[in-house]
Amino acid sequence: MKSEIHPEYAPVVFRDLASGETFLTRSTVTSEKTIELDGETYPVIDVEISSASHPFYTGKQRILDSAGRVEKFNSRYKGFGK
Repeated sequence: MKSEIHPEYAPVVFRDLASGETFLTRSTVTSEKTIELDGETYPVIDVEISSASHPFYTGKQRILDSAGRVEKFNSRYKGFGK
């Protein structure tokens, strides 16, 4: 491997804005914002959704109004094919 061409790889905290969960990992991402976690200060990246708040992982799926969607589809295409 060539030296001095790779970005810096350091500990970073990812914070889920929906659930408030934090994940400490290593990444090449950087941020000006910091957070104190376990007595250490790390850069923090705020994310909208993660495994802590995603419906697939939590099992809390939102129920969609399927009746309204079906009625909208039928009204749009009621004369199709005649």
